Amino acid sequence: MTAIGRKIKGKLKKAEGKLTGDKVREAQGSVEDAAGSVGMKAKGIVAKAKMKAKTMKAKIKAKVASTKVGRKAMAAKRTP
Repeated sequence: MTAIGRKIKGKLKKAEGKLTGDKVREAQGSVEDAAGSVGMKAKGIVAKAKMKAKTMKAKIKAKVASTKVGRKAMAAKRTP
């Protein structure tokens, strides 16, 4: 189940527990809601790390291309 789905399911269980007076169901909802929140945060962190890696890779490639050795290597790759 996705993080958003887990969060929604948790909120529904929590509301059900409040309506019926079932403390166990309410606690289950709280746990599931928290798990959804953690999943959403983790997904954001992974996306941010991927973007950072992509940016760093581009910077390194540009730096290598600007050096004399890097230009020779890139020229060698282009010619068959």
